[in-house]
Amino acid sequence: MNIPDMPFRVPVTIRLQSGLERTFRTVYDALDFLENEWPLKRGERYDRAVRRSRAALNRMLPTEVAREAFISACLEAGMPAVMVGAIGFSQPAVGRMASTA
Repeated sequence: MNIPDMPFRVPVTIRLQSGLERTFRTVYDALDFLENEWPLKRGERYDRAVRRSRAALNRMLPTEVAREAFISACLEAGMPAVMVGAIGFSQPAVGRMASTA
């Protein structure tokens, strides 16, 4: 099966229990880590992250829903996210005119 590359809008960097940091850029990267390298296999947030990652890969959920579930599972396992970055939505400039200097 060919799994499409489904990038997160903002990559997630996690501090592993060893102290090293690892960056996840796609849903597939996060799911691979959850299924093959996860230190704690049993947790409600872990299960949710796996389900939501699979759903995102099947285009049933937005990638950002899987991203948030992954971050939550990492926190549950004692692996804090660093440099997560908020996903911002730009607001149109209402009532402001661009200067022409």
